[in-house]
Amino acid sequence: MKLLFAASECAPFFKTGGLGDVVGALPKELADKGHDVRVVLPYFISKLDDTTKEQLEDVTDFIVEVGWRKQYCGIKKLVKDSVTYYFVDNTFHFDRSELYDYGDDGERFAFFQQAIIEMLEKIDFIPDILHVNDWQTAMIPVLLKDKYSWINALKDIKTVLTIHNILYQGVFDQYILSDFYNIGYAAFNEEGLKYGDKVSWLKGALYYSDLVTTVSPTYAKEIKTPEFGYGLDNDLRKIDHKLVGIINGIDYDAYNPEKDKTIPYNFSIKNLKGKMKNKKALQEKVGLPQEDVALIGVVTRLDEQKGVQLIVESMDELLKFRKVQLVLLGTGKPYFEKDLKRLSEKYPDKFQAIIHFDSNFAQWIYAGSDFFLMPSAFEPCGLSQLNSLRYGTLPIVHEVGGLVDTVDPYNEFQEQGTGFSFYDFDSITMLNTIDRALTVYYDKPESFKKIQARAMSINNSWEKSAQEYIEHYKYLIY
Repeated sequence: MKLLFAASECAPFFKTGGLGDVVGALPKELADKGHDVRVVLPYFISKLDDTTKEQLEDVTDFIVEVGWRKQYCGIKKLVKDSVTYYFVDNTFHFDRSELYDYGDDGERFAFFQQAIIEMLEKIDFIPDILHVNDWQTAMIPVLLKDKYSWINALKDIKTVLTIHNILYQGVFDQYILSDFYNIGYAAFNEEGLKYGDKVSWLKGALYYSDLVTTVSPTYAKEIKTPEFGYGLDNDLRKIDHKLVGIINGIDYDAYNPEKDKTIPYNFSIKNLKGKMKNKKALQEKVGLPQEDVALIGVVTRLDEQKGVQLIVESMDELLKFRKVQLVLLGTGKPYFEKDLKRLSEKYPDKFQAIIHFDSNFAQWIYAGSDFFLMPSAFEPCGLSQLNSLRYGTLPIVHEVGGLVDTVDPYNEFQEQGTGFSFYDFDSITMLNTIDRALTVYYDKPESFKKIQARAMSINNSWEKSAQEYIEHYKYLIY
């Protein structure tokens, strides 16, 4: 099959979260299975390293009409790990310090999506499946059936939308239909782009895509409810016949405790000595006493979605009365950053908050911690808990979304489970769950080791999930 992934980010080139990890790993797995897989991305020139930029090949250039504007579009190409990557070049739109959160994001990604469709004939690649991801590329299925339906070469393309986080929907004023896309109101209806008196790119894709996927089976069920659907639950119930949840995996080449070059000491399920050394190295690096004490790690965006309010609310109780250390890495809402800095100053021998983001240091936390705390209010899939399982760091999670699908709660009577979980979303329940985890760590060390072994033995690679995607692709085109 010929597969084209369209996305706004992709590891290792540039990413802000899980979307980048997925688009970095899934195409590689599909290519390894013998398919012609290509990925198209914006050319965020400031985010690419010099070596990558030197390897890029200029393929073609043309003009894209964004409403009345005629804008330059260059296409660059790179082949890496059996995947062909295309980069859409326009310095006005993409030569910026950050990927998103600009006032003209609607115009930027309207340009990007039209450029993707218009490049297909020019690069002589018409995919069987065009797989779009989140709101930044969600108008592509709509445009293929509306604006570009007259082009014979494109009429047989099947489209797949993956919702990585339904909170972000690409909602804009109606004027963008004419001003950015030069189209009328054919798709502006209740089973299309209409979102109140505005336009929702993601809603349009729900109806115009041939298949809609989410990143975990539980999340696929949750988003059909008012609590998690963020205004699209009724639409998702309507298209339930083509909605499927496929759990994300992680890149087992990048996240491999036996070969990971970003951590001080490598280790394996058969020999955990390196993990203990990583713990001491982590304690030393952040300025915590190098003691044999339970160490909890957190790598997160500082936001209510990630349950950071529960962490802040419980810290005094946790650190005053329990034998524990905690290291947190992340950035986000200023008030959370302020609170965590204050707590770090208040308990310097027990808690260190590192208010910035460093992907290599995140690996240290996965590798050197005993537990990984992830109390998300909602979590479409989550990759951090998969990384921590891979490194024998036991997750403590809220029972939502992909966290339910990937963390098996510890059962002390049957000696089963790979982590610890809680249902009620409040700090007291979370503290009680942490206490259960600490009891196992201190009072049942052999049970703790067995949980670690089970966690590390689970296969959370992309192999199985990629095969599920392949079966769905085949169903669409054969």
